[in-house]
Amino acid sequence: MSPLKATPLEHLRKHAKLKGMEQSGTITINVLTALDQIPAPDWDACACPEDADGRPHDPFTTYRFLKALEDSGSVGRGTGWEPRYLVAELDGLPIAVTPLYAKGHSQGEYIFDHNWAHALEQAGGSYYPKLQIAVPFTPATGRRFLTRPGYEAAGMSALIQGAIQFGANNELSSLHITFCTEAEAIAGGEMGLLRRISQQFHWLNNGYESFDAFLASLSSRKRKNIRKERAKAHCFGGSIETLTGDQIEPHHWDAFWQFYQDTGSRKWGTPYLTRAFFDIAQETLRDDIALVVCTRDGQQVAGALNFIGRDALYGRYWGCIEDHPCLHFEACYYQAIDFAIAQGLKRVEAGAQGEHKLARGYLPVATHSLHWLADAGFSDAVARYLQAERAAIDEDIEILTSYGPFKRETREEQQ
Repeated sequence: MSPLKATPLEHLRKHAKLKGMEQSGTITINVLTALDQIPAPDWDACACPEDADGRPHDPFTTYRFLKALEDSGSVGRGTGWEPRYLVAELDGLPIAVTPLYAKGHSQGEYIFDHNWAHALEQAGGSYYPKLQIAVPFTPATGRRFLTRPGYEAAGMSALIQGAIQFGANNELSSLHITFCTEAEAIAGGEMGLLRRISQQFHWLNNGYESFDAFLASLSSRKRKNIRKERAKAHCFGGSIETLTGDQIEPHHWDAFWQFYQDTGSRKWGTPYLTRAFFDIAQETLRDDIALVVCTRDGQQVAGALNFIGRDALYGRYWGCIEDHPCLHFEACYYQAIDFAIAQGLKRVEAGAQGEHKLARGYLPVATHSLHWLADAGFSDAVARYLQAERAAIDEDIEILTSYGPFKRETREEQQ
C-alpha cells in the first residue's frame, strides 16, 4: 500500500454550534498514524468516559486494547490495517476520536464487501486501498464515533466529514463504518451515508437467576438437548473453568496461542493476531478478559477467549488441540451464559454468523454499518442493493426467531 497523506485537516468546520451548549468554536481534525500521538486519558475521555465508575461499555475501543493491537504488530505496516486515527479538537480540547484504518484488503472485517470490490474493479476502478472505521478483527457492536459527553452531535459530524475529506484527499474509493450502534447508523443515514444491516446471534439475559432458570424458558426438547450436550462435554476427562484478572497467568497464553493458531489457519489462512498480542493482553487487558480453560491430565486441551463489557460478554476466539464431543458448545456458549448470569450482564455476543447458535438460546439480531462510496454511480448501485438486502435480512431474522428454542409464552414476553 502506498503511503497516504496524513497531514492535519485544519479548520474542517468553523464556528461549529454544539448541541445543548451556547458556546461555539472551531473544530479541527488531526490524523494520527500512531496511538501514542495522543495521551491515553484524552482518548479514553472520549472512548469510555463511563470507565471512571466501572467497566467501559465497549472494551475494544479503549486506548489499552487498540494500543495492544498496534504494539503487538497485529495492525500496522504490512498487515493491511494501517492506523489513521482521527481526533476532533475544539479550541485544543479533544472532543471526539475514532479508530480509522487504511485497508489494503477486506479481511478481518466480518461485514463482507468482496462483491463490491469485484464489481468496481470489473468496471475499471480501484477499490483498494479504502478506509475503515472499525475495531480490527472484532465483530462486536459498539460506538464508533467516540465523543466526550455533551459533544455527541458536533463530534460525530466532524469525524464523518473528516474521514470523508481524508478519503477524497487521497483519492480513495470508500469509507466503511462497521458494527456501529443503531443510533449511529440512523444519524449517519441522515447525513447521507449508506446504511447496511447484517445479522448475528446474541444471548439475551431475561433476568435469569441461574442457568437452570434459563433452561426453564426453553421448550422441553431443546432443554433436554442442552443438558445432554453439557453432560457430554464434561465427560472429556478433565476440568472446565473460567478465569479472569489475576487468575490468568502467562502459561495460559502459551496454550491458547496453539488453539488460536489452529483455528486461524483453518478459518483465515493466517491468524490475525500475533503472539505478542497475548503477552500484552496479560499485562494490560486481563481484567477485561474471561478465559475459559479446558484442562485434562494437567494440560490445556481447549479454550475460549471472551472480553467483558459493562453490559455484555463478547465471545471472540475458540480453539483446541484435541477434539471432544460438545466441548466447543460448552466452552463457547454455555460457559459464557453461566458467566453472564453470574455477573448480571445483559447479553452475550457470540461473534459473527453461526445459525447453530439458535438451538442454544442465541437469537438473531440486526447489526449495523455505514458506507460512503466516492463514485456516484457506484454508490447508487450499492444503495439499491442494500435496500433489497435489508428487506431480506429483516425477513430472515423474523423467520429464524420463530424457530428459536424458547417456549411460545417466553417468545411473546421477549417481543
